[in-house]
Amino acid sequence: MPCNKVIILYFAVMRDQKLLDYLQSYLTPRRQELFKKVLSQRTNHFTVATEDVYQLHNTSAVIRSCDVFGVQNVHIIEEQNAKKIDREIAMGAQKWVTINRYHSVQDSIKSLKEKGYQIVATSPHIESHNLRDFDVTKPSAIFFGTEKDGLSEEVLNQADSYIKIPMVGFTESLNISVSAAIILQHITNELKQSEVDWKLTDEEFFDTQLLWTKNTIKSSDKIIERYYEKEDIKKADL
Repeated sequence: MPCNKVIILYFAVMRDQKLLDYLQSYLTPRRQELFKKVLSQRTNHFTVATEDVYQLHNTSAVIRSCDVFGVQNVHIIEEQNAKKIDREIAMGAQKWVTINRYHSVQDSIKSLKEKGYQIVATSPHIESHNLRDFDVTKPSAIFFGTEKDGLSEEVLNQADSYIKIPMVGFTESLNISVSAAIILQHITNELKQSEVDWKLTDEEFFDTQLLWTKNTIKSSDKIIERYYEKEDIKKADL
C-alpha cells in the first residue's frame, strides 16, 4: 500500500491530535484560525454528484461552487468521461473540497444511500419540486447531469426526489455550473436558517482540518514520515 494511503488510513483510525498540532506548527496562526472559521461553516448534510460531464471546466466550476457554499464532499462519476480537474477554473478549490470518484453510476448511488443520503435528481423535464419547495431537512445528494442530455435514466429511475429551478424563458435549462451555484446557494442558505444540526461532526472536523493542513504544507508526506519515525524512536527508548 502506498505511503500516502497508509497515512490517510492512520488518520482515520487514530485521529492523532499530537500530529495535527505538529503539522500546524508549519502554518501561521492566521492560517490556523482561517481553517477553523471556514470549517465551522462546512457541511456534509448536502453533497453533490456530477454524472459524466463532458466539459472539464464545468466539473471544476461545480467544485468551486461547493467550496464557496460550504459543501465539503463532491462525487464525480466517470463512467464514460474520465478527466482531471481543471485547476485554473477550480481556483484551488480541489485542495479544500473532498473529491470522491466512481466508475459507475450504480456504485455512486449505492455508496451515497449507504451513507444515509436521499438521491435528488436535477431535471426540468420531470414533475419536480421547485427549488423554493425543496425539503432541506433530509440529508441529500444532489445529482447533476451532462450539458446536452442531463442525467441518465439510471439516475432518474433510482432518484428519491427531483428538483428544478423555476424558469420563465424559452430556454429549458441552464449550464450545469450555473445550476449548481443557484441550487447550492439556495439550499445551504435555507439549511443554515433551519433547526437541522448541519455542521461537521467532531470527527469530520478533525479529519478535514488535518487534510487541509497536509495539503497546505510542501512535502507534507515526508514530514509526516519523519514525525512517526521520531515517535517510534521515543517509544523504543522508553
